[in-house]
Amino acid sequence: MRFGILVFPGTWSDTDCHHALGHVLGHHVEYVWHKESSDLRSRFDCLIVPGGFSYGDYLRAGALARLSPAMKPLHEYAESGRPVMGICNGFQILCEAGLLPGILMRNHHLGYRCQWTNLRVEGSTPFTRDLSVGHVLHIPVSHGEGNYFADDETLQRIEANGQVAFRYCTADGTTTVDANPNGSVANIAGVTNAEGNVLGMMPHPERACEELIGGTDGASLFQALVRGFTAR
Repeated sequence: MRFGILVFPGTWSDTDCHHALGHVLGHHVEYVWHKESSDLRSRFDCLIVPGGFSYGDYLRAGALARLSPAMKPLHEYAESGRPVMGICNGFQILCEAGLLPGILMRNHHLGYRCQWTNLRVEGSTPFTRDLSVGHVLHIPVSHGEGNYFADDETLQRIEANGQVAFRYCTADGTTTVDANPNGSVANIAGVTNAEGNVLGMMPHPERACEELIGGTDGASLFQALVRGFTAR
């Protein structure tokens, strides 16, 4: 599979994603600079919007990145039905750009969290098609603005449409307040768009692709993505 990784000023998880997808999993990977304005649809099978602090997050996380030239071809890419995955700051950017519902706010405790979390797979999307509903993934988070929020109407809609991809949970799959590292509404850790081809998640699967650094559940998620969209 051919992956493109968007890079903005301040992005720092681009190299982690490149290593995980290219060196660990063996896929073709290229960086896409934020000033890229050409059509990306013929070049890549999936686009990754990685974590970091795009433009320093000085205004609001993702607010400036959404104005970059590369966002126009990214919108076109997503609208064509091709897969887009936003991780951490990438999730924030996709929400700011209107490609995903809801917003990401400051963590409810106002602290930065860098820790391992458990995620329960919710529903069947092309990103998790061969991961059973209720399956628990062990993947780390690293963010200060990961508190997912949506108004009641939006929340009811995405729940009904099966757009909630992951929830923070305990090791046995129970959603609790203590298992939620940032105060996200309904313990939501990741959502998709209505069509199911755009995913945003706060945890970092690229940091969980090798036993040496703590586990391989992130690799299993990337592999599920490849199988899900290859099947499409």
